Amino acid sequence: MELSITARQSLTAPSRPEHVREPTVALATPARGGPHGKVALRGVGKTYVSAAGPVQALQDIDLEIAPGSIFGIIGRSGAGKSSLLRTINRLERPTSGRVEVDDVDLATLDETQLVALRRRIGMIFQHFNLLAAKTVFDNIALPLRVAGVPRAQITQRVHELLALVGLQDKADSYPRRLSGGQKQRVGIARALASGPEILLCDEATSALDPETTQSILQLLRDINRKLGITIILITHEMSVIREIADRVLVLEQGRVAELGEVWQVFGKPQHAATRALLAPLQHGLPQELQQALQPQAPAGRHERVLQLEFHGGDGLQPDLQRIAAVLGGRVRVLQAGVDHIQGHTHGQLVLAVADAPASHDWLALTQGAQAIAHHIKELGYVADPVHSH
Repeated sequence: MELSITARQSLTAPSRPEHVREPTVALATPARGGPHGKVALRGVGKTYVSAAGPVQALQDIDLEIAPGSIFGIIGRSGAGKSSLLRTINRLERPTSGRVEVDDVDLATLDETQLVALRRRIGMIFQHFNLLAAKTVFDNIALPLRVAGVPRAQITQRVHELLALVGLQDKADSYPRRLSGGQKQRVGIARALASGPEILLCDEATSALDPETTQSILQLLRDINRKLGITIILITHEMSVIREIADRVLVLEQGRVAELGEVWQVFGKPQHAATRALLAPLQHGLPQELQQALQPQAPAGRHERVLQLEFHGGDGLQPDLQRIAAVLGGRVRVLQAGVDHIQGHTHGQLVLAVADAPASHDWLALTQGAQAIAHHIKELGYVADPVHSH
């Protein structure tokens, strides 16, 4: 295996809560003639045989993953995520269809070629899979020793990787002395040891606290951007997909439920499974507002409550000044939940509007140049607090 360096790319690791030092050494990566790391699944199916009969884990999976992209696979427990991921490095053999890496059908590879393929595909795990009796250095060096890399090259490579993940001072530490985030950084370094073109992440942040999850996602994003490695990750958390992925596949009972750019899937989910996975990220109406809402306009001064939704398309942004001018009344923000994903705005505003005309053509205000939102819904009425006392 060639580990000689012909091109150098430096990667600055993000700030991290585990109080590890910033990397100061550039990580060397082999130069390659053109983009590598393209993955395609063509009609892939996987059936397991159990005592209760055949179980279809995957059915008719068709997708392409561009080289150098970050691709997310999400689904509920039992959706088939791990089975799909393991077909990419041939740890699972599809029952039907084919898996291609850089346009090569993996079914055509012999055992020697599969070993070579797996050296091009790194993998990190939810529970780290570190050897407790080995130091951090030895855990990272393990795949290089198995591959027969000379000792001097192993030492150089391991120290470069320790610098990359910000663990220069942990080379001689044992896993039991590390935090969860530090253990996952060791797992990432080990996965990168052979200079892979593809990195598979199997629930890589599920065992981590939210703050550490953010630092690991930032590290993966920087690795992707600086080194051009294709990253394919599976998760059950839509927040992870939102933070890092370019495109996402939603799996439901082994089938493709939804597939597309992250901003599109988040902005306007088409499948019930996607909406269910997104539900924890949605902003429900505050309880006090739900209790105050009335279906009919009350006597006296009151406000109309509107929900404005933004789906990420057309470059439409929440512009309160313009919204107030179009609605023709005094506007209060009761609730706001707006995200920016891949340069697109999506989310919702809940507004209370007083002294506005009795009726509006809401559909017209969601179309063309006069649009103030992608969807407008009347939720009801509340008493005007300015004149209620």
